[in-house]
Amino acid sequence: MSNASFSSAVTLSLVPEAAGGPFVFWDDLAGNARLIKSMGFDAVEIFAPSAEFLRSLDLKKVLEEAELRLAALGTGAGWVLHKWTLTHSDPSIRGKARDFVGELIKHASEFGAPAIVGSMQGRFEGNVSRQQALAWLREGLNELGGMAAAQGTVLLFEPLNRYETNLINRIEDGVNLLKSLETDSVRLLVDLFHANIEETSTATAIEKAAGHIGHIHFVDSNRRAAGWGQIDFKPIVQALKSVGYRGYLSAEAQAHGDAEGAAKQTLRSYRSLA
Repeated sequence: MSNASFSSAVTLSLVPEAAGGPFVFWDDLAGNARLIKSMGFDAVEIFAPSAEFLRSLDLKKVLEEAELRLAALGTGAGWVLHKWTLTHSDPSIRGKARDFVGELIKHASEFGAPAIVGSMQGRFEGNVSRQQALAWLREGLNELGGMAAAQGTVLLFEPLNRYETNLINRIEDGVNLLKSLETDSVRLLVDLFHANIEETSTATAIEKAAGHIGHIHFVDSNRRAAGWGQIDFKPIVQALKSVGYRGYLSAEAQAHGDAEGAAKQTLRSYRSLA
């Protein structure tokens, strides 16, 4: 269902421990890949427990048989399953976090796709200052961004709302972080749910972030499928077009027990706007 501006994607979680998370489809990689393609999506964004797990499922064969592209790989299972983050006070845990993300970068690159750092950014707390946490975050992103570049891809960094992190909440903060890095291989993931909480105007914030946006989570204000909440998507989509964004609009939405319904609603909104 791609067009001149964007391509469509939908999320699939393979992590049972992430139950309740913002993923439309769950489990059954091969079956859901076929269904996602048959519904008209261009690609799937996968949340997996590890790169090794994806290799055990032969992701390449599954996607080839479904004639479906990989939009991105999420890395948040490193936090969900292990409580690893790039800003943890324990250097050994920061190292495990980088290794975990690094393996997913390598696997994603085999499909020409990026990996995402969202919840793996962590937060500052206890005796760790915000300044120190940001220094560790930059260190991790520099290393991982360099790894992505070496693999011929990019790394996506996602600002999260204030209830999920106290590090990077707004799009502008994300852009400033990217500008402070030594690598130019990290792009911004703009999640419209988080932006709806943090931005005065998501469209204006997107316009100011021109050249830095690499992925969009296309979702409504209540984390449901686009069109089932209160976001006015028209100015946002226009802003994306105005800055020359040509990537995915990916549905990272809660399905509330009706995956196909949420996916169909996403496509309705996508077709009316994109």
